[in-house]
Amino acid sequence: MSLAQTQPLVEPGQGRGVKDVFTHRFLLKLLVRKEIQVRYRGSVLGIFWSYIKPGIQFLVFYIAMGKFLKLDHGQSNYAIYLFSGIVIINFFTEAFGNGARSMVQNSGLIKKIYLPRQLFPISTVWVATVHFLPQLLILLGACLLVGWHPTLGSLFSVVAGFVIVALFSTGMGLLFATANVFFRDSENLVDMLNMVVTWASPVLYMWPMAKDAMPGWLFHLYESNPLTVAVELFHHGFYDPTLPAPLMPPHLYTVYLPVGLLISVITILLGDLAFRKLEGDFAQEL
Repeated sequence: MSLAQTQPLVEPGQGRGVKDVFTHRFLLKLLVRKEIQVRYRGSVLGIFWSYIKPGIQFLVFYIAMGKFLKLDHGQSNYAIYLFSGIVIINFFTEAFGNGARSMVQNSGLIKKIYLPRQLFPISTVWVATVHFLPQLLILLGACLLVGWHPTLGSLFSVVAGFVIVALFSTGMGLLFATANVFFRDSENLVDMLNMVVTWASPVLYMWPMAKDAMPGWLFHLYESNPLTVAVELFHHGFYDPTLPAPLMPPHLYTVYLPVGLLISVITILLGDLAFRKLEGDFAQEL
């Protein structure tokens, strides 16, 4: 019996979904390295932009919200509160925004050869992680200056918040990378979503302000947003250990953390399903 008779026929241009990423780790590493090199080619400051951009963003928000709107009055270490939220939201907006554009930006490579195409949106999450780490180091330094005294619970919060955003941004990147191949208007929707997320989570303001402004059922939906969960986990990990008493919202660990994690996992499953369903037409559409 010939080899052709023993092997099942497989439609060309399709893989096993996200599973292929784990068996092509070397290619993933090459894509991450290529993306970082291309992004900073010809740049004088290079990776230092990872420090400068969030620093400028923090100063603008701190002056506008902390000083002009006086949100820092009566609130200890508001700068730590603000920057810990900005750091994790920036991680999401970069990973999601670049992931959604990854298929179109790599269309030349996709049309020439076949490789697991999930590598492109997933590699953007790793690139965003590279830019996230310098910001995290700055945040840690600032926390130590104001007397940060973390516990195992607060350290767990940081890890859990990062995992939720990494999973959620991967799923959203897969979904919108697929949509962007067929409908280029998706990029505009991604830009709008990235503008909204900073205000749809308690990054600039305290969560009790959202609770006071919403009916109970809407506040529960607000708290179930994976990004809101991640922001509050980062606040609990970095901001609360600088206070005499924590500001953590009720049921964060028992209800909203499992819900946020579940939504993130479902988003990946849906994104992977849509990607695998339509990837056979990517080269033609691109």
